[in-house]
Amino acid sequence: MKRKSALLAVAAMGYAGACFAAGQPVIGLITKTDTNPYFVTMQKGAQQEATKLGAKLITAAGKFDGDNASQVNAIENMMAAGAKTILITPGDSKAIVPTIEKARKQGVMVIALDSPTDPTSAVNALFATDNYQAGELIGKYARVDMKGKKPVIATLDLFPGSPVGAQRHNGFMKGFGLKAAGAKSNELSKSPDIVCMADTSGDQAKGQTAMQNCLQKNPNINLVYAINEPAAAGAYQALKQAGKADGVAIVAIDGGCKGVEQVKEGIITATAQQYPLKMAAMGVKAGVEYAKTGKMVSGYHNTGVNLITDKPEAGVPSRGTKFGMDMCWGNR
Repeated sequence: MKRKSALLAVAAMGYAGACFAAGQPVIGLITKTDTNPYFVTMQKGAQQEATKLGAKLITAAGKFDGDNASQVNAIENMMAAGAKTILITPGDSKAIVPTIEKARKQGVMVIALDSPTDPTSAVNALFATDNYQAGELIGKYARVDMKGKKPVIATLDLFPGSPVGAQRHNGFMKGFGLKAAGAKSNELSKSPDIVCMADTSGDQAKGQTAMQNCLQKNPNINLVYAINEPAAAGAYQALKQAGKADGVAIVAIDGGCKGVEQVKEGIITATAQQYPLKMAAMGVKAGVEYAKTGKMVSGYHNTGVNLITDKPEAGVPSRGTKFGMDMCWGNR
């Protein structure tokens, strides 16, 4: 009855399939949400690799970015359903750690995708972009692109305490030439050149509201750093409505297909492209290897980043939007 109840719980929570073939590796994937296109892409990539390798994938997601309770429940139900590897993009990097430790003590290999836990040693391995490097790339580009103009910067960030948000923000500042904390800090650095800092949770509507508030604070903003492309798109809408879209550069991170299209259209000046399909595929492959051989993967595995822009600047390595569209989020 206990096994049956666990499987019913899995089905009730919306996981894909509860009946597994004997000996088939069972791998869980837990994303921050199932509405952000970035994580939808990650789910697709994981499913493609699982199908290819003959594994069973079960998926879950938080209701919003930072929804720890849903991720805790997902880990517990996946364990009950027989998952021996769990891939997770942690919503709350600290709060999820006790549940991860519980899973690992029971022989489950846990791999973080995209976002690190706090501490990073809480998981067996991390497959992710170097978010600090991604921030540095767009920061270096923005500095050259300013052509010597005095920067008046707005940063549209994620939410307080997020390792990804801090790494991207601080990396951007370092690349731009501003004093910033290192990659291990989860605190957002500040500078007099940054006249407005606002949280967006990576959401377009919140990004638009944040930009509107920033413009009220300082209407002379000429550079916007955005945590991701949805937030950047929201910023552009606010700038457009205020009649200020021309002359304000927007830089972002993610490099999804829609985001690259926005670069091509001139909405976003440049973006740092990362590859969630690769993260997901690597995670599933490691899970199948663990099921077959008992060998656990360990350490940090950098899945790469490229600056995408159609306005290249000297001294800043970049690729054009054709490359960006061909590779958006790891299409091939």
